[in-house]
Amino acid sequence: MARIVVFGGTGYAGGSIAAEAMRRGHAVTSYSRRLPEQPTPDVEYVEGSLLDETARSKALDGADVVVVTIAPRGDMAGSVRAGIAALAAQAADAGVRVGVVGGAGSLHVADGGPRLFDTPDFPADYRPESLEMADVLDDLRATPETLDWFYVSPPAGFGAFAPGEDRGTYRVGGEVLLTDDEGTSFIGGADFGRAIVDEIEQPAHRRARFTVAY
Repeated sequence: MARIVVFGGTGYAGGSIAAEAMRRGHAVTSYSRRLPEQPTPDVEYVEGSLLDETARSKALDGADVVVVTIAPRGDMAGSVRAGIAALAAQAADAGVRVGVVGGAGSLHVADGGPRLFDTPDFPADYRPESLEMADVLDDLRATPETLDWFYVSPPAGFGAFAPGEDRGTYRVGGEVLLTDDEGTSFIGGADFGRAIVDEIEQPAHRRARFTVAY
């Protein structure tokens, strides 16, 4: 059993990870600025912000891995990068693994091709948060080797707007956006949570970014 902390555990990605981790018998704590209206049974919910040093310290205390699933939008725009950097520094000292759920925007559309957020059809409204999460990835790559981290980019079609079915399967990629034979890039919440908990249980991407999709 691992002790898993999820910052943003009341959101779509974080909630999917927390639910899957709890299903497998791990001890799960969710940190968020507001408590959920419909909590997942047996998940411990704590009010606390990634931007608060005390909350970060408390989250790291006794944890095996801390996963950040917070998007830099709304009043968090421009702040998530600094929050993750601070968490990473504290985690390195504490010997805790850090996982970050970024966006699809920084993935390349093909080997040697442009990143998704540099393509003409990428929504302009999402570009600022995609750029911030790309900077987070660069920051993690520049951290000391003592920090164990992973960064996962979901496919282009991922979110509460399209929860999808639980297929019990997924594919893993690296720096290139995964698409199916019809050009669709998608994964449901349950299978995304499954992929992250698989990585926690059997680490395959140490100090590396990966992506998952059907």
